[in-house]
Amino acid sequence: MKAYIKKDFPPSNVRRFLEPGPIVLVSSAWKGEQNIMTLGWHMIMEFTPSLIGCYIWDENYSYKMIKESKECVINVPTVEIASTVVKIGNCSGAEVNKFEKFKLTALPGKKVSAPLIKECFANFECKLADASLISKYNLFVLEVVKAHVAISPKFPKTLHYRGDGLFMIAGPTVKKYRKLFKPDYL
Repeated sequence: MKAYIKKDFPPSNVRRFLEPGPIVLVSSAWKGEQNIMTLGWHMIMEFTPSLIGCYIWDENYSYKMIKESKECVINVPTVEIASTVVKIGNCSGAEVNKFEKFKLTALPGKKVSAPLIKECFANFECKLADASLISKYNLFVLEVVKAHVAISPKFPKTLHYRGDGLFMIAGPTVKKYRKLFKPDYL
């Protein structure tokens, strides 16, 4: 086994080693307005029901829309629209209609009023499951109430944030360690 030589590292930057999930686009709707935000800070919190925790800054335009409507859609884009994903994160929905500006197609949800983004690989319609952590931590606990996933590819190339403006594209899926995996310990 390799032994690593280590140095001190700023605790505020450890996220670049821990951010496991893909960057997502969160769409919301409230009082006739729609918005899309780019989000990298999310985590799976439970399998059944399917709960996802999302950190949404209280200065973000989507924050109030999601807090008030109590719903949103988590859309999973692929690398094919990576430039658009980054650009969406660089502007405010308070100033621009992001669906129009970035030529994305809003589709109606089946269980929520927030729109799905047609150009994304997957769309997860969510309802607010727990609001108790919003005021203190800006943490929304969302329940996926309906999921739409493309038939192919099975494992899409997604975009992942490494911090400091650096990104990573999901690599190959490997079965090499599957025989070592024990699902009983999940």
